[in-house]
Order: sequence, then structure tokens, then C-alpha cells
Amino acid sequence: MAAVQVIRSEWTKMRSVASTVWTLSLALVVTVALGMLISALSNSQFGNMPVREQVSFDPTLVSFAGMGLGQLAMIVFGVLVVSNEYSTGMIRVSLAAVPQRGLFLFGKIAVAAALALAVGLVTSFAAFFLGQAVLGPHRASIGDPGVLRAVFGGGLYMTLIAMFSMGVAVMLRSALLSLGILMPFFFLISNILGNVDATKKAGRYLPDQAGGRIMEVVPRLGDDTPYGPWGGLGIMVLWVIAALAGGYVLLKRRDAQ
Repeated sequence: MAAVQVIRSEWTKMRSVASTVWTLSLALVVTVALGMLISALSNSQFGNMPVREQVSFDPTLVSFAGMGLGQLAMIVFGVLVVSNEYSTGMIRVSLAAVPQRGLFLFGKIAVAAALALAVGLVTSFAAFFLGQAVLGPHRASIGDPGVLRAVFGGGLYMTLIAMFSMGVAVMLRSALLSLGILMPFFFLISNILGNVDATKKAGRYLPDQAGGRIMEVVPRLGDDTPYGPWGGLGIMVLWVIAALAGGYVLLKRRDAQ
């Protein structure tokens, strides 16, 4: 019963904050719009691509081309869900009302993850169908092998990004510091580490590099990654568990401030 009351309380808090609506809306719009744009460009330029790129062309993954920017909005959502408590001083009231800190954190994660999953799945399916609509003869069908897994995986990926960001925000307790670390890491550093020869083997175990594999249908030429789509998502889940566990440990040890 206590868990239900905590979840209701967290739902009330989240839906009453404007940032919940605009961050999740931005994640949807940016991901779908950019995916359609890149899909349209890919369709028009397909004949000019080198044969190697045509052979490895992945229409499903192309429709998710906006995921890189869309995930940044999910990061902001995950961070603000936590940091708003600290910036407004509500954390003291929340922990006074729910002294079991594990229950408090579970309720917040459960509500935020449910919201992120709902928006993530809508975003992923919309990005796929609209992206395929403008890919013309190069499009994929939802019934093709691996496609449905990739589309569902896109929604799961967005959810895990939000949850990972929540864990980091619980540890750091500051929106500015959390975003100052997460934004450049996912937008720049991870991509560099995952594409530079010297760091590529280690970089592919980073959360976004590993988790992003779930959205791939056509294997990359010459790819020697030792895990598949679900294995990559599993690696990302481990990162999320580590971040949330770290947040829980620090939440239990520190004063509410």
C-alpha cells in the first residue's frame, strides 16, 4: 500500500512540472523529425552511395538517425526529475513523508521509467513508420526479420538513457553538474571513443554504444563486436543498474539537502 501511495505522489509531482511535458515532447519531435529528414536524404542520394554502403544500408537504423539528439532530451528529463527535488528544497519534504529512502527512490524511478517507456515506444514506432514512408523503394517492413525487435528496442533504449541519467543525478544532486557531465559524454566523448581505432574496443562497451546495437538490423561490414543486439542492451542495463545503485547508496548515507 505504501508503494502505491509513493507512486501516486511521484506521478502527481511529475505531471505538475512543466519540464516533464516539454522534455518528453522534445524527445519525440526531434527524433521523428530528424529521422524523417535523414531518411529522405538517404532515399534521394542512394544511387550515389558507394556499393559498399548500399550493401550495408540499414533502412531501420536510418529512421532512428534522430535518436542521438532525442536522447539528449531524455537525459534532461531524467536529470530534472531528480534535481527539481533538490533545487526547490522539496527533497526534505519528500523524505520526511517517505523516510524509507529506497521506497522513495523506487517510486520515482518507476513513474519516470513508465513515462519514458511510453514516450519512447511512441517515438520509436513513429520514427520508423514515418522514416520508412519517405525512404521509398529502399524502405523496410515491420514484418522483416529483426525490424520489430529494433523498433521496440528503440523505445527501451530511450527509457534506459533516462534511468541512467536519474542515477547520475541522484549521485550528484545538481542539474548543472549532471547535465555538464552527461551531455558532452553522450553527444561527443562517447562517439569519439567508439570510433577512434585506439579506443574503439573499449568504447563499444559504453552504455549508448552498446545499447544502440538493439536498433540495428543489417550487420555492419567488417564488424567484429563480440555481442549482438540483445547483448548490447544487456550491457546498457548493467550501466543503468550501477548508476541507480550508486544513487541509492549515496541517498541513504547523505542528509537531505
